[in-house]
Amino acid sequence: MASLKRFLRFYEEGWKVVRNPQYETEHLVPYYFREQLKAMLLYTNSEELRLPNRTLWYTFVLITLSLFFTTLCYGLTESMGDIVEMGRDLSFILGFIFIFFKVVYFFWYADGLDEVIDALDALGHHWLKEGPGSEEARKTRHWHFTLVVLLLTTWSFFMAVFLILVITSPLWVVQQNLPIHAKFPLDLQNKFKHPKTNVLCYLYQILVIPYCLVWLVWMEGLSVSIYWEITCAIKVLCIELRYLSKRCHGDGQLLRREVNRLIGLHQHILNILKRTNEVFTGTLKMQVIVNFFLVSLSVFEALIARKDPKVALQFGVLMLLALGHLSLWSTFGDIMSHESLNIAQAVYEAYDPHSGCKEVARDLCFMISRAQLPMQMVASPFPAFNLINYTAILNQCYSILTLLLNTLD
Repeated sequence: MASLKRFLRFYEEGWKVVRNPQYETEHLVPYYFREQLKAMLLYTNSEELRLPNRTLWYTFVLITLSLFFTTLCYGLTESMGDIVEMGRDLSFILGFIFIFFKVVYFFWYADGLDEVIDALDALGHHWLKEGPGSEEARKTRHWHFTLVVLLLTTWSFFMAVFLILVITSPLWVVQQNLPIHAKFPLDLQNKFKHPKTNVLCYLYQILVIPYCLVWLVWMEGLSVSIYWEITCAIKVLCIELRYLSKRCHGDGQLLRREVNRLIGLHQHILNILKRTNEVFTGTLKMQVIVNFFLVSLSVFEALIARKDPKVALQFGVLMLLALGHLSLWSTFGDIMSHESLNIAQAVYEAYDPHSGCKEVARDLCFMISRAQLPMQMVASPFPAFNLINYTAILNQCYSILTLLLNTLD
């Protein structure tokens, strides 16, 4: 019951924010996502692993996922020779590789993720300072929280529909033994040869698949929301800079203190972004690779099966899921980059030539020079996540698709 309450707390806070524009949440969005992952018993930071039986549970999960992956790969051997079936199996294998990689990856980097979440949460308590511009800043924070609530609710709905369709597929597809095609030793999954063991294999998959996908949704939500909160911090910084002169009322000493505070806030945001990119560098690379192959594979298979509308539709949905996932990250990265460029304009508007303080003018000029370089969601050596590079990835997928089709012809 405690875990369920912990899991649902984000929705409780989200409902309060949606209903009351003046409501202030105690924590930022990433904090609540982390609480949900802890409630699922699969957030492996040092603190969680010290809890009783938590390491044993994590080991059990890894073994279970490894066995699940093995059965998927074994099932691929049955699909050899059928391009459509092989493409369907490969798409599930690629998706599971991504999930398994993230589970293992955040076993090692959960403490680094904690650093980022805690730094953002601590920073959030200093964003809102009463005075000119505070109301606009509060509305900005409210809008950012509301958007995440609506996005996650929509995402959860479609994920639930997808899970229901996958889990119930053996009930309305006669030739399908399991929700996802897999092969067990001695054909234990065959419902005609081994009806009893088929039920056990079916239960095995309907326990593993929802757990993995729900975990993935909330881990992706946590990851994206961190960059979204960094974007929110950038917007609040710009708001405070634009209202700087109204806040200081010509007081030179107050102006100097406020400029130093805002420079420190800017530096803190830069440090958090740098650390965030370091923590997510592996997963960012992996999702580019997996999505690249999923988009190429799904489009290729849809064209191969274009005479069969049902099969073509399945791969079309897969293509949209892969594109949607990649476009989500690219969009949030693009928004953050564009917002960071507004800092220079906001600093320019904050400059008061009549203040007569050369030190303040020098600091503002330094801040403008640093703001010329956009903040980016990037995992070197890959390009930054933005809509321009997103288009370049699609063009590359199209080139590979054209080559494959010409080879088949």
